[in-house]
Amino acid sequence: MSAAPLRLGLAGLGTVGIGVVKIVQAHADLIAARAGRPVTIAAVSARDRTKNRDADLSGYAWETDPVALARRPDIDVFVEVMGGHEGAAKSATEAALAAGKHVVTANKALLAHHGQALAEQAEAANLALRFEAAVAGGIPVIKALTEGLAGNRIKRVMGVMNGSCNYILTRMQAENLPYETVFEEARQLGYLEADPNLDVGGIDAGHKLSLLASIAFGTRVAFDAVELEGIGNVSIDDIRLAQDMGYRIKLLGVAQMTGRGLEQRMTPCLVPADSPLGQLQGGTNMVVLEGDSVGQIVLRGPGAGMGPTASAVMADVIDIARGCRLPTFGIPASQLAAAQPARAATPAPYYLRMTLLDKPGALARIATCLGDAGVSIDQMRQYGHQGANAPVLIVTHKAAPDDVAHAMTRFAATGVLVGEPVAIRIEEV
Repeated sequence: MSAAPLRLGLAGLGTVGIGVVKIVQAHADLIAARAGRPVTIAAVSARDRTKNRDADLSGYAWETDPVALARRPDIDVFVEVMGGHEGAAKSATEAALAAGKHVVTANKALLAHHGQALAEQAEAANLALRFEAAVAGGIPVIKALTEGLAGNRIKRVMGVMNGSCNYILTRMQAENLPYETVFEEARQLGYLEADPNLDVGGIDAGHKLSLLASIAFGTRVAFDAVELEGIGNVSIDDIRLAQDMGYRIKLLGVAQMTGRGLEQRMTPCLVPADSPLGQLQGGTNMVVLEGDSVGQIVLRGPGAGMGPTASAVMADVIDIARGCRLPTFGIPASQLAAAQPARAATPAPYYLRMTLLDKPGALARIATCLGDAGVSIDQMRQYGHQGANAPVLIVTHKAAPDDVAHAMTRFAATGVLVGEPVAIRIEEV
């Protein structure tokens, strides 16, 4: 007798939800062979039943309320692809776990805000709570950390985790266009969330980084401790000048455990143009994992979209069908440590851009400020004059962030600065 099918309840019939439907329908035999049992969809839920969704949903029961779907006796796994960290997504996920259902979610915000409590609830009931699709789209980075690199002490997690931001930055560079122009283009193309600040403000990517950091370092998810800075202040001048110096600007997430605590930052950084991150184009994501035994692993692929995200959902579903029961964040939730948050203090080179009054001794005053703060200059270039002003670009040797900040505050007292200076960290990858 063949094994009983694994029955899914699918909450959310947007892009990702329909992608899951299409994979289940198109690859039924392949999935059954790989999972050791058939995988079927028993029921679905969405707000509008009349909407044309380009998929045959006639064979599935329908629930308007996702909480009702989560409690149905004819489902084994609740698949949540609605989004949002409060409201229906949270209530339905909690209801599914309370009803003894495994949960697969693509919801990074839900887990960034409530992951600890949900993991404890799931593990107390010996249920799986899986979220491969919540981080980096189709890239299997959760599985890489929890399984493939489980024998390593992870030293650093780094990556470009928001395809919309990478699209904007690479298009600015390729076409020499200002941020505002490319932002509006991305919005019209549907590349941005309904609230664009989730993307360009770094929040979406920060959610993802906090989840990876929890797995990598055995700590409770600490999204509130992520140092966030979006890309709204990245100018076309910085894009162009960084390129001239051999760098690219990326919205880069970095997490590492230090003697002071857990550093988590999602900020614009310069990376070498010839590095894997520097060569990353368009909406593609890249995650770099560094372990003490394996060295550096680079994972690259589509960070969003119907097929890639649904692919990640189905990887989790198939693991559950096989009987795999890993702790949500790699080790039991009860053993996750409360991380001591630490602001970035690791020394790094910095890119400094400023405009100075074109008068004798102006540059010497800036160099003195840097020297007094313990920051030494590696490269310096002066670009074409703008009337009585002189644009200047400096790349420092490695310096502590606080020392750079101290030097920046002293610039204002020199009397030679025009406007606000710009400082962007250069991440060595």
